[in-house]
Amino acid sequence: MPTVLQHEKYASFEEFYPSYLNEHLNRTCRQLHFVGSTLALFCLAFMLLTHNLWWLVAALLCGYGFAWVGHFRFEKNRPATFRHPLYSFMGDWVMYWQLLTGQISF
Repeated sequence: MPTVLQHEKYASFEEFYPSYLNEHLNRTCRQLHFVGSTLALFCLAFMLLTHNLWWLVAALLCGYGFAWVGHFRFEKNRPATFRHPLYSFMGDWVMYWQLLTGQISF
């Protein structure tokens, strides 16, 4: 029988975000998300400065690569990206801001 988490529907991002945070309990996973997102921002800045679209590819590889390593290796779960891509992307940036501002611990 499939787990509820895999097929759960959310009416809003606000409803989704608590379960997103629950999938990021491992400290190393959160740290890898933060590093990957920071590198992705640098890549996007370089893309804007150089007008070279390869930096967009690098941004995606950094952002998702670091996060997925965190999930598969440390959190031992499947990234929410595969089930809820838009809400997961939004959650990444809300969590990034909360980590940056100390609302969530590293």
